[in-house]
Amino acid sequence: MRKLKNSDFIIPLSIFIHLGIINGVLYFLTPHTYLDPFNILYYNVSWLVITYFLDYYPTERKERFSDKFLKTLHLYTIYGLAYFALFGLKGRTYDSLNYQLFVFAILCSFFIGYRILFFWMTRKYRMIGGNFVNVVVLGRDANLKKIRKEFDDPYFGYRYQGFFDDKESKSPTYLGKISDCFGYMLQHDIDQVYCVASKFSRKQLENLIQFADNNLIKFKIILDNKEIYSRAMSIETYGNIPVLNLRKVPLDTEFGRLAKRTFDILFSSMVILTVLSWLTPLLYILIKLESPGNLFFKQKRHGFKRKAFWCYKFRSMTASTDADSKMASKNDMRITKIGKILRKTSIDELPQFFNVFLGDMSVVGPRPHMELHTVDYETSVDKYLVRHFVKPGITGLAQVSGYRGEILKQADILNRVRLDIFYVEKWTLGLDIRIIGQTVTNAVRGEEKAY
Repeated sequence: MRKLKNSDFIIPLSIFIHLGIINGVLYFLTPHTYLDPFNILYYNVSWLVITYFLDYYPTERKERFSDKFLKTLHLYTIYGLAYFALFGLKGRTYDSLNYQLFVFAILCSFFIGYRILFFWMTRKYRMIGGNFVNVVVLGRDANLKKIRKEFDDPYFGYRYQGFFDDKESKSPTYLGKISDCFGYMLQHDIDQVYCVASKFSRKQLENLIQFADNNLIKFKIILDNKEIYSRAMSIETYGNIPVLNLRKVPLDTEFGRLAKRTFDILFSSMVILTVLSWLTPLLYILIKLESPGNLFFKQKRHGFKRKAFWCYKFRSMTASTDADSKMASKNDMRITKIGKILRKTSIDELPQFFNVFLGDMSVVGPRPHMELHTVDYETSVDKYLVRHFVKPGITGLAQVSGYRGEILKQADILNRVRLDIFYVEKWTLGLDIRIIGQTVTNAVRGEEKAY
């Protein structure tokens, strides 16, 4: 009989601890006159129902603390609505709304604390040899080297034994021909098999799957090596047909779009009301005193899905015929005295909060380029248009990483696009907040390329 190495108690234990947190917090922080059996049952059942429909508890071996961020936020939001809905359903409240918010905040703090503790303990346990799985690979191709990086990470608890392939190899992890794998897997208590699909016929794959199923071995298939994969790919199923989606964007989800748009509206409204309301008339006077022309400079730029929109800035240059074709450069004679200050502090970008409020831009995202530059880069820079899968931003990951302003060499635009694509593929609200914080820090310190 095969020895079970994966704990069957992790999910039940997590459920028990979460329910313990709910009941403990309510018991110690809620007036006992309010804690009748119905209320207690409601809060416990609500948690179980919500986590079930969100499929929150099934965890993958490769999951890290930062994974499922949106799902966790989604869970806390829905449970919060259920938490406060009870007061309306029963037509009563206890104490003040502020106190109710305090209790729920404590509840969420304990949930987050347990999540941190869970992943810390899991990591430590696996690093000392617990909760591991023995793994072998059938067939060998270029993808095996990439997968080995995951196997060699002690955080995940894999024990890579080696690979089988009919082409002999001098590699120390070569275990023999494919025909030798059956006996080896039984003798060495193998838990998972990764099979390179391109190495086998349909009949061979069926035999391997049958053997794995009959011996409690999990069978996983490595897709053919066509070098087309990306960080953003995912597997979708249509019936029982798997389809590889090579460009899954976090902001394609309704929750992601709603969360980002809500943040954009709130943040842009705050800036418009608290900063632009008094700064705009002041700058109108200063800009007009130095040079004739409009307060605002507007320019057509490409945004979401390459749609053109008017991007607004405080005018920092004298009027010129090449404004739509030539980027500002160091010691640019077109820049006015007040314009130098505006550009050095990035104050000239503040009118774009109107663009954010109107929905053409986001607070954080890839910077929009002039139409002329987009036409150039979309043919000269590989995957350039991937940045247009999301709305452009006032600031972005590339800008806080040193790639802002004038493009002096090809590496500048290549690195900018690389970071923009990373942002598109890995967006989270937390990443947006970090970028905003870094933008403010850079503006205060001053940037070399802010001219």
